[in-house]
Amino acid sequence: MTGLGVEAGAQAARARALAVLRIRSRALAVALLPAAVAVILLAGAAGDRLEGPGWDSARWILTPVAVLVLLAAAGIALVVARARPAMSPTVPVTEEAAPDLYRMVRDLADRLDVPAPSAIALTPDCDSWLEDRTHPAHGPPPAEEHHDIAGAGRQAHRPHPVAPVLVIGSPFLWWMRVGELRAVLAPVIAGTGPSAHPDIAAARRFVRGLDAAVAVASAPRRDPVSRAVLAGVGWVARLLLRGCRGHAAEMERGVAAAAAERAQAVDYGLRIVAQEQVGLAYAGWDRLLTRVALPAWRMGRWPSRLDAGVVAALTELSRRDRLAEGFASRLGERPACDLLEEPGAVDEAASLLAARLFHGGPAGPGPDWSPVAWSEYPEEVVDRKWRLDAARLHRVLDAMGVRPAPGPTAPATGAPTLSRVLDHLTDTGSAWTAESAAADSPAGDPPGSGPDTAPARTPGAADPLDDEDLSGTTAPSATLAARLSAELAREEAAPSPATPSPPSSDPAALWDDRALPLFPLQPPRTARELLADHLTAMVCCAAMDTAGATPGLDWLDGPTLLIEGERTADLAPKVLTLIEDGDAAPLRVWLSQLGIRPEKPVRLG
Repeated sequence: MTGLGVEAGAQAARARALAVLRIRSRALAVALLPAAVAVILLAGAAGDRLEGPGWDSARWILTPVAVLVLLAAAGIALVVARARPAMSPTVPVTEEAAPDLYRMVRDLADRLDVPAPSAIALTPDCDSWLEDRTHPAHGPPPAEEHHDIAGAGRQAHRPHPVAPVLVIGSPFLWWMRVGELRAVLAPVIAGTGPSAHPDIAAARRFVRGLDAAVAVASAPRRDPVSRAVLAGVGWVARLLLRGCRGHAAEMERGVAAAAAERAQAVDYGLRIVAQEQVGLAYAGWDRLLTRVALPAWRMGRWPSRLDAGVVAALTELSRRDRLAEGFASRLGERPACDLLEEPGAVDEAASLLAARLFHGGPAGPGPDWSPVAWSEYPEEVVDRKWRLDAARLHRVLDAMGVRPAPGPTAPATGAPTLSRVLDHLTDTGSAWTAESAAADSPAGDPPGSGPDTAPARTPGAADPLDDEDLSGTTAPSATLAARLSAELAREEAAPSPATPSPPSSDPAALWDDRALPLFPLQPPRTARELLADHLTAMVCCAAMDTAGATPGLDWLDGPTLLIEGERTADLAPKVLTLIEDGDAAPLRVWLSQLGIRPEKPVRLG
C-alpha cells in the first residue's frame, strides 16, 4: 500500500507540473503568434501570392507589432531567467563542520532510495524543508567573504548544487536526540525524489522565476522609464502567477504526500514521539525569543547561545508542567548537536541570524551590538535594562516638573526615589479619558500642550490621546504613560551608531537587508505596557539598592527579581492596581514586607 500511495502522490504532482508547463507553453505561443502571422505574410509576398493593398497594409502593421512583441517577450524572459529567486537566510554547514550529520542524512537518503541533499544549512526556527538553490545567483560567496562558521568558506570552489539543500531548524539539533532528529527529517529528505523529476523541477523553476520577476518589478526605482518597463513585466508575471497558483499548490501537495508515504518505512514509531518534541521545541523557542532574547536585543546585546537556552527553557518547562515532566528524562541520550564538530560556533552564528531576522540587528558584532553569555545575562542585560528604564522614568518626571511629596523624610528635589513615582501616581479620581486630558490643559492650549498632559504627536508614534489602551487608567498614569511613549519614540528615531547591515549588493548578503526584521516578534508596546515596565524596573532598582535583591534570569519568563535567591512572582498585579486605580497600598505593603525602602535614592543607569 505504501508503494501505491507514493506512486499516486508522484503522479498527481507530475500532472500538476505538466499543467504549469502548459501555461508556460501557452504564454510562449501567444508571444510567437504575431511573428508567425508576419512570417506568413512576408512569405506570401515573396511568393507573389498575397498581394494587394490590403495585404501590404497588413504586412506594414503586423511586422513592427511582431518585432515589438518579440522584444517584449525576450525582455520578460530575460528578467524571469536572471531575477534571483527568494532564498531563506540560513547558516551553511559544510561536511567538514558536521561529518556525522551528513553521514546520517546520506544514510536516510539511501534507505529511502532518493537522491541525497546537496548541502545542509540551519535556520533559527522550528521547521525543516528542502530548498532549491540551483540559480546562479545562489552560488556560494568567495571564501574570504564568508564568516558564518568554521569551514564554511570551503564551499566557495564547489560546483553549483543540483539536488536541493536540506534546511534544518537549529533548535531541533539541541533539543532533539539523534534518533528523534532522524525520524523528523525522514519525510523531508524523501522529498528529494519527486524534486528530481524533470517536469516538477522545470515547473518549480518557472514559478520561482515569475515570483522573482514580480519582486524585481516591485523594487523602488527613481528612473521613470525603468518603472514603466518593469511595471509591464510585473503585470505579465502576476498574470502568469495567477494562472499557475492553483496547479503549483496542488503539485506541492502531491510531492508532500508522496514523500510522507515513502518515509513511513523509516522510523515510523519513533516519528510519533519526535513530533511531540517538535511542538514542545516550538513553544520553548517562542518563549525564549520573546521573553529572554527580545529584552537583550532592544539593548544592543544578543545572546550568543540561543539554542543552548532552548534546552534550559524546555527543561524548566518539564519541571513545572506535569504534562511535560517525562521529556526531561530523554536528556541522557545523545543530543543531535553532537553531530556537529563545533556546536558552539554554529549556535553563535544561528543566534546572530535570529537577532537579524526577528529584530533587525546588524550583520556582525560592534560597539553597540555585542554578544552576551547566559552567565552574564543578569548583570549585563537585566540590571542594565532596569536602571535604564528607571532613568528614563525620572527624566520624564523631571520634564513634567514632578516634585517629591513634602514630609520630614522627603529627599532633595528630583531625587531618584521610588516614593517620588508612587506619590505622583497615587490618585483616587476617575478613569482617564481624552476629554479629561484636554480639560487639564491650560486655557487656549490644544490637548497635549499643557505641562501635565501628553505631548504632541511624535512622528512614527501613535497619538496618546487616541490610545484606547489608556482608557482604564488614572489621569496621572495616562499622562506619564503618554510622555514615556513619546520619549521612547524619540530615542528610537535618533540615529544609532550601531554597525550597519551590509548593502544588498554585497555578495555575502543572501536576502534584502532593507526588509529586516523579516519576522518581527511583537507589535510595538502600548503606552500602558511601557508604564508598567518602567514602574516595575523602578521597584526592582529600589529592591536591589535597599534590600539586597539581585537580578535574575527565568528561562520561561525572562528578567526576574531574586530576593534571597527566590524569584518574586507577585509584583505585576500590584503594579497594575497602581496604574489602573491609583491605589499604591498593595504595593507599599509588599515593599514593607520585603524590607524595600521606597524613600531611599537609587542608582540609575
